[in-house]
Amino acid sequence: MSIQHLLQQILQSGKGLAQDPGSAVRSSSTSQNPMGGFGGGALVGGALGLLLGNKKFRKMGGKLAGYGGAAALGALALKTYQDWQSRQPGQPAGAATGTAPVPVAPLRLTDVETPMMEQHSRAMLAAMIAAAKADGHIGPGEKAMIEAEVERLSPSAADQRWTHEELEKPADPAAVAKLAQSPAMAAEIYLASLLVTEQDSFMERAYLDELARGLELDPSLKAELERTAAQQGN
Repeated sequence: MSIQHLLQQILQSGKGLAQDPGSAVRSSSTSQNPMGGFGGGALVGGALGLLLGNKKFRKMGGKLAGYGGAAALGALALKTYQDWQSRQPGQPAGAATGTAPVPVAPLRLTDVETPMMEQHSRAMLAAMIAAAKADGHIGPGEKAMIEAEVERLSPSAADQRWTHEELEKPADPAAVAKLAQSPAMAAEIYLASLLVTEQDSFMERAYLDELARGLELDPSLKAELERTAAQQGN
């Protein structure tokens, strides 16, 4: 099990929540280890679903899973970035951006698993974990559940150690911004971060604003990505 597959598990847990929203309530009522956060207990799809504990991402998770999960997240971010870029002054209408389109057709991650994809998946999952921690909701209990689920899913000690380290790190938008290797990837990191926050608290909003500054997002692109995320939650 690679980090790429763990990222897919997160998106699949969003699909489970979208299909059966009441399962979160049932699992919290039957859990032997009640916790705070998302009502307590493990959400359907595994404890990794703790990172998806808002209605927006429950809906988005189901849509992404239907297209292949992680591939769809990249495709959505890329399309938003390309559409924005095509409208910039001096950019001919319909001009190519020089970035190869990302397919949104269903795919098996095992078909595309490469070192580059693994590195990209690590960046996306790190961004999502950091954003999920922005409001301080992931406490010791939630961390323990997530780590237990990762241990169940992956025999790799390296993957388990990586996940533990990411969960223990402070939510540092400057560090996350450094993971972006291109303007399109910066857009994807910001979109992924938007999807795991409700943006209804000062801490979340401050984190996202600082992340956008670190990613050097144009204000109009930032607004476009925020509109895209909001539309997915409708």
